[in-house]
Amino acid sequence: MKARYSTMAALALAACSAFQAQAADGAATQVIYRAGSQPSFAGPAANFNGKVRVDPLFPAGQRTSFGAATVSFEPGARSAWHVHPAGQYLIVTAGTGWTQAEGGPVEELHAGDAVWCPPGVKHWHGATPGTAMSHIALTGTVDGKNVEWLEKVSAQQYRR
Repeated sequence: MKARYSTMAALALAACSAFQAQAADGAATQVIYRAGSQPSFAGPAANFNGKVRVDPLFPAGQRTSFGAATVSFEPGARSAWHVHPAGQYLIVTAGTGWTQAEGGPVEELHAGDAVWCPPGVKHWHGATPGTAMSHIALTGTVDGKNVEWLEKVSAQQYRR
């Protein structure tokens, strides 16, 4: 439990450091992205199995090289296999989920857990069959691209 909070604190500090480092880009004050100021959207069926909602928090842009969104998975919903050119942090905020890097075991995730997926690592994540899961995704961007979607996770892969 202590390690979980240490990881979350380290992520928060890293995010704050990134914002402070970007202050030199000419921003004269804080920028507040109000909850709900960007429209939610359904996770596209081409990239997800099941019902998924994406709530953007802030975009990558001049101030940061990463964007963030809250992603909510209904029970049984999951992403397709995918890779991120600059990596991705996930911070589980509610429920129970699973994630898997190609060739590795399916790992169970709980609220408060954080995951780092390095650049180019093929992986998927989503809810367990019986429990919804939400996470905040902090995703790096390279040349305007933050993800490459691949094939869907099969029922056999998902069921462990």
